[in-house]
Amino acid sequence: MAISLRLQYSCLIQHPPPNSTRRSLIGQSSLLAPPPSRLTWQSARRSGVIVANNTATSRESNGKNSKKKKKIKKGKLEGVSEELNLLASQSLDWAPTRRRVRTAFLEVQKNLDHVLFKMAPNDIQMEETYETNSKGVEIFWKSWLPPVGISRKAALFFCHGYGDTCTFFFEGIAKQIAHAGYAVYAMDYPGFGLSYGLHGYIPSFDGMVDHVIEQYNQIKGMKELQGLRHFLLGQSMGGAVALKAHLKRPADWDGVLLVAPMCKIAEDVTPPGPVLKGLSFLSVLMPEAKLFPQKDLGDLAFRDPSKLKIAEFNVISYSDQMRLRTAVELIKATQDIESKLDKVSSPLLILHGAADKVTDPHVSRYLYDKASTHDKTIKLYDEGCHSILAGEPDDRIAAVITDIISWLDSRSSAN
Repeated sequence: MAISLRLQYSCLIQHPPPNSTRRSLIGQSSLLAPPPSRLTWQSARRSGVIVANNTATSRESNGKNSKKKKKIKKGKLEGVSEELNLLASQSLDWAPTRRRVRTAFLEVQKNLDHVLFKMAPNDIQMEETYETNSKGVEIFWKSWLPPVGISRKAALFFCHGYGDTCTFFFEGIAKQIAHAGYAVYAMDYPGFGLSYGLHGYIPSFDGMVDHVIEQYNQIKGMKELQGLRHFLLGQSMGGAVALKAHLKRPADWDGVLLVAPMCKIAEDVTPPGPVLKGLSFLSVLMPEAKLFPQKDLGDLAFRDPSKLKIAEFNVISYSDQMRLRTAVELIKATQDIESKLDKVSSPLLILHGAADKVTDPHVSRYLYDKASTHDKTIKLYDEGCHSILAGEPDDRIAAVITDIISWLDSRSSAN
């Protein structure tokens, strides 16, 4: 789901680290992972990301701390047991808990009444991997490959939104794109989904983009992807991640696809300069505090109310009040992106719901006009809301996925 600031502007990559470690899980998910060492304030300040200090234990452990696990008040999920509801109601601050909860809900999610789950091809090759990167953070990523015997046209890499993960609705999207002949890859950012890090916490937006750049460069270096073209798909906040990744390393991508992208926050919801300075100061003193005003955007993001109910089963997505540092970083990131829209030089596809109240389709039009690339396409969907890939009527969702595949087909190495 979309970010909580009512964003009004629609809108990663180095060589693989020599000492990274990887754990692969084919056809299943991992329940537990070895906890990294204790996280240090000095290391976070130094790099803009959280890195490991091998001299102490991690606070992101398997719940062996002296403190009791907190319960988070959440709405009760219909149609599941009290045991599962209790599991989903606990604090998801740290990855080991998120991983256990996700595993517990796997069978429930497979049987949800949503077109992305019901119509997903069942012959896709899938692999889930936990890999520790050069910054000491264990990243979760997943691949969806075409059925055996179908050659790969190109590779597509996905950047998810703020209140989203790469293992729920995108599963169905990825399977359909893979069935069309594409190798599809997605990762959870640090602090999101199944990757390590404090839930919903972005200490540095640029640092988060660097994690994406490193992970996707490592994947792109695999033998089976040699000679293929590489495309980047970003949705909502993931659109900002994709744009930042492209702007940092323009030659890395053969095309960028943006779905309801975030690249500007409306002036009417952006804090005045002095207030923003105050928030920035507070975000240094208590960066993890959940103090930024929260607004539930679900009704605005999903046109189909029944699909909004299904979105609640993405139990490891971040839905709590936004953390101070996260809010400040999102504002800074969109300001930086807005100032560089004319430097967007990659082949570009922008898809947006014409009635989106979360990210403004008019701003997507502005991005289209400003981008320097000559190969650019924008499509606005009548009456479409923010979540055009999951929250629309079934035929609209199918049309958007078809438009993505058609654009890729016209620019893939096979054509």
